[in-house]
Amino acid sequence: MQVSRRLAIASGLAIGALPTANARAQTSWPADFLWGTATAAHQIEGNNVNSDYWVLETIPATNFVDRSGDTCDSWNRWREDVAIIQALGLTAYRFSIEWARVEPEDGMISHAALDHYRQMCVACREAGIEPIVTLHHFSSPRWFAALGGWEADEAPAKFARYCGIVAAALGEHLAYVCTMNEPNAQVTSYVMRDDAPFPNEDEVIRQATKAVGSDRWGAYFMGNSFAVRDGCLRAHALATEAIKTAAPHVKTGLTLALQDLKPGPGGEARYRRIFDNARAPFYAAASGDDFIGVQPYMRLIVGPDGYLPTPPGVIVNHSGRDASPDALTAVVREVRANCRAPIMITENGIETDDDTLRVRHINETLEQVQICLTEGLLLGYIHWSLLDNFEWRSGYGPRFGLYSVDRQTFVRTPKPAAGAYRAIVARARANGA
Repeated sequence: MQVSRRLAIASGLAIGALPTANARAQTSWPADFLWGTATAAHQIEGNNVNSDYWVLETIPATNFVDRSGDTCDSWNRWREDVAIIQALGLTAYRFSIEWARVEPEDGMISHAALDHYRQMCVACREAGIEPIVTLHHFSSPRWFAALGGWEADEAPAKFARYCGIVAAALGEHLAYVCTMNEPNAQVTSYVMRDDAPFPNEDEVIRQATKAVGSDRWGAYFMGNSFAVRDGCLRAHALATEAIKTAAPHVKTGLTLALQDLKPGPGGEARYRRIFDNARAPFYAAASGDDFIGVQPYMRLIVGPDGYLPTPPGVIVNHSGRDASPDALTAVVREVRANCRAPIMITENGIETDDDTLRVRHINETLEQVQICLTEGLLLGYIHWSLLDNFEWRSGYGPRFGLYSVDRQTFVRTPKPAAGAYRAIVARARANGA
């Protein structure tokens, strides 16, 4: 891919002058280790008007801080994003395909949308970047929400149909596909809140139901998350089968939200309920998959009434939670003990406005990744995220990106962490085993 001089300066040459991380994280990396960064369609593409999340953002009673709107305009500027990733020296880009764009109405397939994502995959490959595609990253089509979402009897088959269509269209350009992103996250939240209602919950459901045109929305939006879990597990199994039928060579897996959870005083029963309902069934489902995506960000101590306060003396994120890098190692060890699938770190990063802290966090996290490598296979490390983007209900406040994005001009500007990450990757690839 040809990169313009302006973009090369913004995404490559400028990085070279930025601070780099500690040199310790540079040796003993496998030559085929995947070094990457990640995004998700609804969070960066913009104007995903056929999705359920667009509905939730735009109703008058919304509990979202911001509306996604144009986000990073990556639907139009994706080539810039790929060029930036290439300039960073990365070898993998995890991005999602937006179901609401590919299938805006039940059974109506947009070949233009499929071609858009095909061009992305081809451009990544031409740039020496492995495209790692996620087929469902939280957002779903409106029509799917109207059915009742993952609680609907027909939901798993509908999802598998879509996955098979994408695999048939793009499979020749893909090596890795994640069926679903963090289907266990809602179950964890469900257990932790003990069915406590969200603020203005009834009005949110009423307005969203009206916008979607189906009274099954309430079941989808605030239903029994154990039923949602079971629908997602069935969907993953059917989707994997559909992908393998259309593109047998593609490696398939799912990704899980896995903070380093520990039981604190009086929290043993609640911790056990989380593990038994939001982890163990997913570990069982992923055992035998080609890989499992692991996404650790924090260490959380479970008490009798919720998460206990963050202890002093640890790295904390913008939300005040313990973001100690060794949480990653603890999570990887838990996964290895409970799941028979190769591990890929498909998301990891820190929510912070302090990029000096982000540089430190990247460096110390990759030291932990090296520890994990001495204990067994890891396929790769994917940093969240490439860009500051739309973080769901929290809007544009949380910042995880290696690049900031101007909300009006969409200019991408590298942060010091981009240079630090690039330097580590360059040394690691130069010293690959």
